[in-house]
Amino acid sequence: MRGRRTIAMAAGGAAVVAAAAWPATAGTATGRTGPSDRARPSDRTGPWVLMAQEDFDRPLRVDGAPWRLDPQGPRSPWHVDAFDDDGEAWTKISGPLFGKQLATLNVFRKRVAFGRGGWLTAEVAAVDKDRDGRPDSRPGLSSTSLPDGQKVARISEPSWDAGVLIRPTRPLPPRYRVEMTLRGIDFGGKRHGTFDYDGKHNGYTRGPCKTRYPWTFQGALPGRTRCQYPDVTRENGFYYLTILDYANPAPHGNPGIHYRRKVIMDGYYSDDDRWKNAGTCDPKTRKIYRTFDGTFNGINALFVRGDKFREAANNNISNEYYIKTACGNVSMDKPYGPGGRFREHLASAELQPELLPKAAYRFAVERDATGYTLEMSGPFLHIGQATLRVHHDFVEDGRPIWHYNQTPGEYDGRFDRRLLHKGPAGTYTTEHSWPKGSAYPDSFIIGDPHLNYYEGSANVDDIRLYVPKDAR
Repeated sequence: MRGRRTIAMAAGGAAVVAAAAWPATAGTATGRTGPSDRARPSDRTGPWVLMAQEDFDRPLRVDGAPWRLDPQGPRSPWHVDAFDDDGEAWTKISGPLFGKQLATLNVFRKRVAFGRGGWLTAEVAAVDKDRDGRPDSRPGLSSTSLPDGQKVARISEPSWDAGVLIRPTRPLPPRYRVEMTLRGIDFGGKRHGTFDYDGKHNGYTRGPCKTRYPWTFQGALPGRTRCQYPDVTRENGFYYLTILDYANPAPHGNPGIHYRRKVIMDGYYSDDDRWKNAGTCDPKTRKIYRTFDGTFNGINALFVRGDKFREAANNNISNEYYIKTACGNVSMDKPYGPGGRFREHLASAELQPELLPKAAYRFAVERDATGYTLEMSGPFLHIGQATLRVHHDFVEDGRPIWHYNQTPGEYDGRFDRRLLHKGPAGTYTTEHSWPKGSAYPDSFIIGDPHLNYYEGSANVDDIRLYVPKDAR
């Protein structure tokens, strides 16, 4: 194994800010001994105080909780906005067809708080396609043990028409470091050079009619039945650690989340032809290679742009991304690399899933007084054990991170704009996408937020929340 290496594209400092509404301090960054050290922030991240932690040493009670039928609509406990599962946006761009298709299924959910003081919440959801009053699969979050006896949380999603998330019960403090340790991942990508292993393809169990029905960026698709919708099994993935702009994230139809992300660290394992020109960074040589020439286990570390949207592809529902890697910085609205050879995603590195659970990967997001830092550590392909860190100011070179402001005073309205979302039957208009006086809390997610994509399992070793030492 190579020695530990650190590649820092930019630095991020700590800030002096109060962190109200959170439990009393649980320790410091050097506090516990033994197994807890696997998630300890390194000295270069600054003086951090441990505010909350979950090591999954105690049994989880999520799977035994009863299912609840989501009533949908504004009164639903899981309602967010017009881009919800049954949101006004989809009705406007699809006409009555979307409502008819949505009426062919139910969504059942669980919301279970856990951890000391209930600081974490599990959000579990599953579709009931035949409307027999029961979810069609049994996704969940449970306790399990690694071969060495270490207790971990197992995210289990045996069917694509479901979702499982871990999130904070309350929005995150103004300044923080949140991190998680991954000890197992089986949400697709190649193993030993092939997508076909363990009787699955790209992490999906084999079976007919695994489609993205009924949620697409264009709304309902006229003239297509459930099984005639696009197949999803060439596209699998997992959110290692991502910050959203609202307080109560839960699994929904996949287009909606693309309008709600601030910064992202996720895996998207797809050999779909539209990604044939995507690139992956080799942190060792600092050169980009074709994702199709790799193992399809890349990690995307993305800063979501608040000034550009994917108008042609996604109807202004998905923002463009800005990416900083050891191979350079790129904006995803333009070709990149030598001669403009690459386009679409640029992965920062590739995992080596076969090294888990003996090895571990740690993912962390820091928010300081200036912006966000994304950090990943572990035995990456090509470079071995390393820590990769990148920082982006809230507004950098005129380029804002989407909805970065937690309070109205942090933002003056300069990036507000009117957005049109066009579909086969009509247009939905967002009159103010980011108005003056708005505010957007930070909330992280770990897992799968999609009700019509992704299938597999993952083991999470621990989750920790820190605040700057001076904030106390």
